Amino acid sequence: MPLTLLVIVLSVAAWVWLRNQPASQRKPAILKLALIAGVGVLVLLAVTGRLQILFAALAFLYPLLRRMLPSLLTGQLGSGGHGGAQARTGNQSHVAGDILEMTLDHDSGTMSGKILKGPMAGRRLADLEESEFISLLQYCRHHDDDSARLLETYLDRRFGDSWRADDTASADYGEAGDQNHSGNAGGPLTESEALDILGLQSGASREEIIRAHRRMMQKVHPDHGGSNYLAARINEAKERLLG
Repeated sequence: MPLTLLVIVLSVAAWVWLRNQPASQRKPAILKLALIAGVGVLVLLAVTGRLQILFAALAFLYPLLRRMLPSLLTGQLGSGGHGGAQARTGNQSHVAGDILEMTLDHDSGTMSGKILKGPMAGRRLADLEESEFISLLQYCRHHDDDSARLLETYLDRRFGDSWRADDTASADYGEAGDQNHSGNAGGPLTESEALDILGLQSGASREEIIRAHRRMMQKVHPDHGGSNYLAARINEAKERLLG
């Protein structure tokens, strides 16, 4: 009975931890949990003297594992693990304002964000309630226009247009904000910031910069339902690195 209770507690803890992971990190997180669970089962069998059960199961599953493991490992390296610079190039883009830091996964188009300062500092956007987003948006509009635009882009991707019904201040802010962000959005970019935006590493070639820019624009171009703000920053990043 104590063992069953321990398994239940650990399972709930693992589920909560997995649920709090960003969408782009859930596959690696599942692999980590599977590895930890496997080690735990191995230790338990060794302590209870039942390792022969494990050996029998491995003998039965060996043909299946031999086929699945290479593809799992290849997928892990290709999704932005530690498989070298080429595997990581262009995998994610990072754009930051004073209040928000946003990450865009190139493969899935999923955006995730973290609050850097203010009353909600340290929280992730994925953990906020819908009612909290409007308060955060109003705070950003009063303190950092770039962060406000980043948050609007995130809300559009996550909720579509439904959040705008609760945004009572949008009429006074939206049109002026769009005009202000038709060009360079947040001042001149440093080389490091430009690399982060395009998801590149230092020393990227001209061809890699152009490919990353093209890939990003396919995700966020306004003509495809994307964001004027992010499109401006991506164009600026390309100009900074090629200039």
